[in-house]
Amino acid sequence: MNKISGLKVAMHNLGCKVNSYEMDVMGQKLSAAGCEIVPFTDVADVYIINTCTVTNIADRKSRQMLHKAKKENPGAVVVAVGCYVETGMDGVKKDECIDLAIGNNKKSEIVDILEEFVSAREGSFDKTMGGKSVIDINATHEYENMRLSDLPEHTRAYIKVQDGCNQFCSYCVIPYARGRVRSRDMEDVLSEVKDLSAKGLKEVVITGIHVGSYGVDKGEPQLIELLEKVNEIDGIERIRMGSIEPRLMSAENVERLAKISKLCPHFHLSLQSGCNSVLKRMNRHYTAEEYMESVGLLRKAFDRPAITTDVIVGFPGETEEEFEECRKFAEDIAFYEMHVFKYSPRKGTVAAGLPDQLTDRQKSARSDVLIELTERDSKAYRESFIGEELKVLWEDEEEHGGAKYMIGHTDRYVRVAVKEGTDAYGEAVSGEITSVVPTGMLNDETLLV
Repeated sequence: MNKISGLKVAMHNLGCKVNSYEMDVMGQKLSAAGCEIVPFTDVADVYIINTCTVTNIADRKSRQMLHKAKKENPGAVVVAVGCYVETGMDGVKKDECIDLAIGNNKKSEIVDILEEFVSAREGSFDKTMGGKSVIDINATHEYENMRLSDLPEHTRAYIKVQDGCNQFCSYCVIPYARGRVRSRDMEDVLSEVKDLSAKGLKEVVITGIHVGSYGVDKGEPQLIELLEKVNEIDGIERIRMGSIEPRLMSAENVERLAKISKLCPHFHLSLQSGCNSVLKRMNRHYTAEEYMESVGLLRKAFDRPAITTDVIVGFPGETEEEFEECRKFAEDIAFYEMHVFKYSPRKGTVAAGLPDQLTDRQKSARSDVLIELTERDSKAYRESFIGEELKVLWEDEEEHGGAKYMIGHTDRYVRVAVKEGTDAYGEAVSGEITSVVPTGMLNDETLLV
């Protein structure tokens, strides 16, 4: 029997869909090695926190979860994994709550690393080990092969196909945390999807750190070719893409995408600002006009596609006029959803050293304006489907006021609920959309069948 078999392991994930996929793989590997995966609120022998560093707040949340774990069981092994480890090594080395730190490119080896650490600790979880172990920081030259052995959910799975980013936006630390673009072998991706489809997977989400760059390190972009091949896999009913750059949406590419029958008309096009002068300072490689053209191509090729995005407010030097230009641009686009972030300086990035940093009060005021705008537009988009027959993939169950509801999503990722009486869990079933749920019930972003 290995040293870690029988240990209780609690895991907590922070950050992006790639992190979520990697955490699922780590959990499955640990379970296969005989570990018992328990809720993070339980007392465990090992706590693994898959960290995030995209903002200062993400750094703080990562530290808080690490400290919470050590407080829950001072004798446990607390493991910090991922992006915060890569970019915050000085803090990691000084943090007495962290026993083991693992870089981004060694997550697939979690079982062997933990086994070696426990052996060095002589298998005793009754005493703390002097010092800490740090495993291969910045080991990001090749793609790290990871693969799901089973479904993390009953209907949907994120499939990581790419890691790293070559864009170096002036505000972003991720290229330093994840390294350069590295793409997974296409046949390996297809094999994983086929295996999961045979186990009941209905919906696949193709994701990566900069998923539009899939294949560029091998000679040319291959994302659309990959989607076309996934479309041919039996059992898969829906295909989604993770966040993509608007430049990918050329006329030729949109034409190809429109022919992929299982592709969901849901596109998350990263914007960050609708003002060209701010985009230039951000080192984004497109203009607001080019973005608008990409959205136009998608809306011409697909029926009412769900266009979602991210926007940063309060970027250094952003004037009232520049913000108004961004607000007007977002209003003209009428996004289904707009995720609004207040700019957060990241040490080591160009933007952190730019003059005219805005106050938090200024950022909050601008954030409030865009949040109000997106709430209005999102509500109007959802309500546009009332009275229509839509296919919903039923995924979960919730209770409200003593009544049970089945929860699912349309292909445009609009949340839908039906009250009791359905046995369609895990299936895509059509139904007529009747109304929006009353305020305060389930949540305000749900339609009813």
